[in-house]
Amino acid sequence: MSVFGSARRHPSAILLVVQLLGVLVYPAMEGSPGGRVAFEILGIVVLALAVFSVRATPGLTWVSICLGLPAVALSLVDAFNPTEPVIAISGVLHAAFYFYAAYSLLRYMLSDHDVTADELYATGATFTLVAWGFAYLYVFVQVLVPGSFTAAVDPGNDRTWMELLFLSFTTLSSTGLGDVIPITSWSRSVVMLEQLAGLGYVAMVVSRLVGLTITRRSSNT
Repeated sequence: MSVFGSARRHPSAILLVVQLLGVLVYPAMEGSPGGRVAFEILGIVVLALAVFSVRATPGLTWVSICLGLPAVALSLVDAFNPTEPVIAISGVLHAAFYFYAAYSLLRYMLSDHDVTADELYATGATFTLVAWGFAYLYVFVQVLVPGSFTAAVDPGNDRTWMELLFLSFTTLSSTGLGDVIPITSWSRSVVMLEQLAGLGYVAMVVSRLVGLTITRRSSNT
């Protein structure tokens, strides 16, 4: 089977792999203009893959495109001329896009009682999409209320994208806060919403897929 054929059969797997690779390479892109441009390009690739995944789900492609195109445009503007309004609007659009993509993958996983390989990949991809969405919400909150987050290193500075993504992953996975901490009412409100989303996701989706997998294996024995 060709690589393109595998991508068409398992778009959620490709999206998940690229997002996880992004987690590994983002630190190398911070701190330089060229790295920031590369960071935005990688973000555009993730957006495009998310749109491709949505096309394989019951989600409306035109909605994802209408959210994704302005987000891509603002990402490029932010890379060359970052300003607070651009960062804030870009954060909201990116968050809306990732949440919609996660919603579409969620519908895809819950649409039937069969557990396919791509639905299992979609479990991880949906988690990372939600984590990305909340990270962009944190970006918006940080612009809206400066000083919303503090950390053990440079506590008075704005938190970097990687720090906010780290906060989002630790919150969504319920592993507990690390060295990045919300210290304002708005930031704590968003963190509490993400904690609730993480608990609900594990309870509703992961347990359902595991239960259906066990049921299918039991019926085949």
